[in-house]
Amino acid sequence: MALLAPLIAVVVAVLATTLVIAAAGSSPGDFWSAMFSNPLPRIRVNIVNQAALIYIAAVSAAIGFRMGLFNIGVEGQYTIASFAAASFAGAAYVGGFLNVIAALVIAMVVGAAWAGIAGVLKTTRGVSEVISTIMLNAIAITLVGYLLNRYGVHEGNTVHTTKLPDSSRLTGFTPYEPRDGQVWALVILAVILGVGFWVLLTKTRFGFDLRASGQSQTAALASGIDPKRMIVISMLLSGAVAGLIWMPALFGGAGSYGTAFQAGLGFTGLGVALLGRNQPLGMLFGAVLFAFLTAQSNTLTFSTDISPSIVQITQGVAVLAVVVAYEVVRRWRSRLEQRVVAQELAPAGMTA
Repeated sequence: MALLAPLIAVVVAVLATTLVIAAAGSSPGDFWSAMFSNPLPRIRVNIVNQAALIYIAAVSAAIGFRMGLFNIGVEGQYTIASFAAASFAGAAYVGGFLNVIAALVIAMVVGAAWAGIAGVLKTTRGVSEVISTIMLNAIAITLVGYLLNRYGVHEGNTVHTTKLPDSSRLTGFTPYEPRDGQVWALVILAVILGVGFWVLLTKTRFGFDLRASGQSQTAALASGIDPKRMIVISMLLSGAVAGLIWMPALFGGAGSYGTAFQAGLGFTGLGVALLGRNQPLGMLFGAVLFAFLTAQSNTLTFSTDISPSIVQITQGVAVLAVVVAYEVVRRWRSRLEQRVVAQELAPAGMTA
């Protein structure tokens, strides 16, 4: 039952993509052959790196979902946090690995503070977190753009923050030839956050309070849990994790905030959290799937006449399908349980 809904979603996404490609006059066979061909070494490295970024974004979104909050502001939170961390690390107020640690802390603090605004507005003024985080996304992106243009380093047509000193760059793992790139060192953050998220939810009192508040704030209040407090704390935690999304890339390959910054990870994380049902292993599957599809789409340009953008249709349909599929499976499971209970009670009723 647990695997049925994601399986249905993947099948529906494959069928929908196939129909779109066929309707456009291209060959679905060529598309799927290119997508599921054996990835090149550099693409494998890219899949691992991208999956880590997406997974961190999914964990950030899942914290809000578990509380019954739709933190659609992950995009803005990691954008402004990444800029703040890159600016601090580039200034090199401290050196070496201490500079990395300080930048990570700053990213978490800035991300948490930005998300906390929506939490405070919801608990004090009743403002929907969906509306407030959408507005905060726009403010964050505009503010970062202004600060970058005013205080960034201009080189020709590009602008970026001060580049990291060599002592703060982290050497990653090179599984293949050096030309194929490195698996970033801070990919380990995704592993730590995944394990930490599981422990938080299943092994702590706070995790129980979080899940209870998300399922019913009224029941949680009756059991002594303060729902408003949980909302603020959940938004702070979600924002803090969001601040770490781009950190593996910053210290692994980018070296500064600018044209190398990868936008859109926040929205991708929301989709992966839904696809993985806010479960650590489920989100891992979704992150790897999305990273694989995105990385492999680059091969379409060289081997087919199909636009790589078609992969976005596959990802979008998968997210929509999994939401519907989970509800269908839930209702089906409920009917099966009712039928089993009725069958077990029937002999007792006949005996009476």
